[in-house]
Amino acid sequence: MTALRIVLGDQLTRGMSSLRDHQPGDTVLMMEVLEEATYVKHHKQKLVLIFSAMRHFAEELRRGGLSVDYIHLDDPANTGSFTAEVRRAVRRHRPSRVVVTEPGEWRVMEMMKGWGAEILPDDRFFATPASFAAWASGRRQLRMEFFYRDMRRLSGLLMDGGEPVGGQWNFDHDNRKSLPKDVMPPKRQRFEPDAITVEVMAMVQQRFPGHFGDLEPFGWAVTRADALEALDHFIDSCLPDFGGYQDAMKQGNAFLYHSVISPYLNIGLLGPREICDRAQEAWSKGHAPLNAVEGFIRQILGWREYVRGLYWLKMPDYAGTNFLDARRPLPSFYWTGRTDMNCLAQAIGDTRAHAYAHHIQRLMVTGNFALLAGLDPAEVEQWYLRVYADAFEWVELPNTHGMALFADGGVMASKPYAASGAYIDRMSDYCSGCRFRPEVKLGPRACPFNYLYWDFLIRNEGKLRANPRMGMPYRTLARMEPERKADIRRHAATFLSSL
Repeated sequence: MTALRIVLGDQLTRGMSSLRDHQPGDTVLMMEVLEEATYVKHHKQKLVLIFSAMRHFAEELRRGGLSVDYIHLDDPANTGSFTAEVRRAVRRHRPSRVVVTEPGEWRVMEMMKGWGAEILPDDRFFATPASFAAWASGRRQLRMEFFYRDMRRLSGLLMDGGEPVGGQWNFDHDNRKSLPKDVMPPKRQRFEPDAITVEVMAMVQQRFPGHFGDLEPFGWAVTRADALEALDHFIDSCLPDFGGYQDAMKQGNAFLYHSVISPYLNIGLLGPREICDRAQEAWSKGHAPLNAVEGFIRQILGWREYVRGLYWLKMPDYAGTNFLDARRPLPSFYWTGRTDMNCLAQAIGDTRAHAYAHHIQRLMVTGNFALLAGLDPAEVEQWYLRVYADAFEWVELPNTHGMALFADGGVMASKPYAASGAYIDRMSDYCSGCRFRPEVKLGPRACPFNYLYWDFLIRNEGKLRANPRMGMPYRTLARMEPERKADIRRHAATFLSSL
């Protein structure tokens, strides 16, 4: 009996369940298809990263003695879809069985059900969709913090018997420092494109010239060896200061102390357990403080596992919710970066240049603006899915829909993450280069985040006032003179109409 073993572009892991019991005579099928490159118009660097990493992974499998049937995007016989390519491969190889690992995205799972394949679990995660569903069953609120504590107990990470090391689960209060002017983050390691990557870059430029983002300079790792080197660089040079400055933002420095390994994790070049073990080892050896290591591990063991579980628990209906009835179209500056609001220009500029922005830029700049302006969740979510190298729907959708936009009405977050210009001024140097002033509340020099924040609260008072975590701002709003509220609404309407 022979098997056709399918490996997708985000399954580039040698120990993948679909490859684990490989036998002589089996064939590995890997496919570059137009449908996956264009169902949203992905950032050019994201396309290069995935296609180049796929080609390198195929070569690695061949060197290991496996037979690989690799379908290139520019193959004249390429049909352009997963389903049609699987059918063609079945006709070519006549396998006794077709084996595949479950995909990360709902729409691909719906395709996969028609392949006649054995669909194996993706066991690269700490939690399964079934175990998350069991955890969620009967709970009134699905808060990440409590899920995270259970994952700490189950994994043993940063645990001292049954208690968390350091005596507390979460060190967030230590991780909210702005970056001092005299502190310069380390120069980040980037990787020179090899011949395979250069070939892919030329193909992407030719086939997808209208996709968002700069193609060069391209510096992402496309092999496991280079991804491991990137992990080493983060652990050695950045992790000690990651905690304190993880919420900071700085002009001209897109990466700061962040790991910048989420693209490698999400396509399978790195695994979550090995990353968390490396971080824990850095703490145990005294190389990095507990607040930094706990904050980093929480992003992987907590948030990443939580959003995956929530995605599979709530889809497909989850994507269609719109609790705040936000309908405004996405402004063009999300694509061009041309806006007088310097914080948005900086975050979008970093995104265009690197297919990357760190989590505070995503949540509290581009996401915060989308929330306050009432942008349509579906349009905002498609933007996030298109522009970031690490964006796959299972991880992008809950983070954007629930955390940034509160479109799920509080399934994920206990309150909207809404903030005025003061937050951005406190956590960045963006405001110093802006024509608007964060200390000005109304008028032509006022930071739009200021009046948009209060307009958001006024506009959504019927839905948000009863939220216990919104009590303080609504008490302030209640004391506000009617004339001032009218001025706020007038300024907001004028600004939003200009979009």
